[in-house]
Amino acid sequence: MTLIADGPTATQLTTTDPRDGSAIATYPVAGPADVDRAVTAAADVAHWWRAQGFAGRQKLLQAWKAEIASNARDLASVISRETGKTPDDALLEVVLTLTHLDWASKNAGKVLRRRKVASGLASYNQAASVGYEPFGVVGVIGPWNYPFYTPMGSIGYALSAGNVVVFKPSELTPATAKWIEEAWNRVAPDRPVLQVVVGDGATGEALASSAVDKVAFTGSPGTARKVMAAAARNLTPIVVEAGGKDAMIVTRQADLDAAVGFAVFGGMGNAGQTCAGVERVYVEAPVYDAFVEKLVASAARLKPGPEASASYGPMTLARQSEVISSQITGALERGATAVLGGADSVKDGYVGPVILTGVPDDCAVVQEETFGPVLVVDRVEDVDEAIVKANSTEYGLSASVFTKDHHAGLEIAERLRCGAVSINSVLGFGGIPGLPFGGRGESGFGRIHGADGLREFSVAKSIAVQKSKAFIDLLTMDRSERDMHLAERMLHMLHAKGRKH
Repeated sequence: MTLIADGPTATQLTTTDPRDGSAIATYPVAGPADVDRAVTAAADVAHWWRAQGFAGRQKLLQAWKAEIASNARDLASVISRETGKTPDDALLEVVLTLTHLDWASKNAGKVLRRRKVASGLASYNQAASVGYEPFGVVGVIGPWNYPFYTPMGSIGYALSAGNVVVFKPSELTPATAKWIEEAWNRVAPDRPVLQVVVGDGATGEALASSAVDKVAFTGSPGTARKVMAAAARNLTPIVVEAGGKDAMIVTRQADLDAAVGFAVFGGMGNAGQTCAGVERVYVEAPVYDAFVEKLVASAARLKPGPEASASYGPMTLARQSEVISSQITGALERGATAVLGGADSVKDGYVGPVILTGVPDDCAVVQEETFGPVLVVDRVEDVDEAIVKANSTEYGLSASVFTKDHHAGLEIAERLRCGAVSINSVLGFGGIPGLPFGGRGESGFGRIHGADGLREFSVAKSIAVQKSKAFIDLLTMDRSERDMHLAERMLHMLHAKGRKH
């Protein structure tokens, strides 16, 4: 990707294929004025979109889904060329995304429609209800590693909840964003419910500080802080997914072959460029040696490359290779052992599979996001030690647990400091649209997906309707002694029962 100056203020953005550096396309960069025009156009169409109601929006979103599905291979080709991931991995991304769009559009009404709420004895004369309204215009700032699946976790749920969206994709993957925008325009011409603004960090800052009503951001914690600062100028609420350093716990009761398979998939799939992938593995001592032996044998079969048949592709973001190399080298200098690969696995934009053991806990490769096909495997004496280590970073996105003891697996999952846990699989929650997704700590806050994801892009509105005059009239400036006396008696009757004498 290159940014080219074109006059005193205008710039152009040219994207390149990370597999060979060839140019893909050139786009004009959206400046603050362009962003403001897009947000204004979105606000103008927001009333129409909201007026469609849940049923009308579902019909249009289902048509959009069908349009995407009918051309899924074409979209996968665009994703593959921009990111370097294999065509099959790109198609899998499309499949998972449409599962979420389908669920969100069909379930928005059930989740967000107004419903009655019990009023309680003290307010027996009030009819209470709660409903959810759309914010209006949602600004979505997306990443490059899953340029369709990840931003659509916000876009699909925001649209289903009745919002309109202005989407700023990563500067590495604008073609994917423009593809889905064009697919929408084929379904609903002249209704800019979804608009794309292409640009770099300055464009993202302009969107976050514009007149949008909410911001959804996915990216690094450092960039998240900048986006939050921009949004804070207008007190614009924000939901953040800011990466992870996810751990896998392998107990002595685990199916080792299954655990190894998922460790390789979670750690090496998409060249390790998965926020909720596996970066650290904690294995109980009795099965540690057997696990490492199986893991090395399995990972050693992976062959990265530009071919469609390759196990995975290059680093989408070229400078990520420097981060990976630095973390591997730093660990080895501190006494770690590379049981597979090593610093020389990083070359020519590709990273071969790397497995490190004996890594000190304070090394960068243990504490900081690697975002490459590197697994740190550590021996632990028991599950308690594994949980302490798993919870020892500032991140808290997701984790996985492998054990044949179902009850023990659930207990371990409850003790992990993260937003989602898969037991006996990796990323199992990612394909279940009813489950919310998001993290804590440096991994961000708020949720996408599921009912919580629909509510994330909605504003709760409470309504109380007085049906009759209250028996005890306290909502007046002329309260009677009788009413105050009865109120005090009710206070003790309802709330003083648990007092210890």
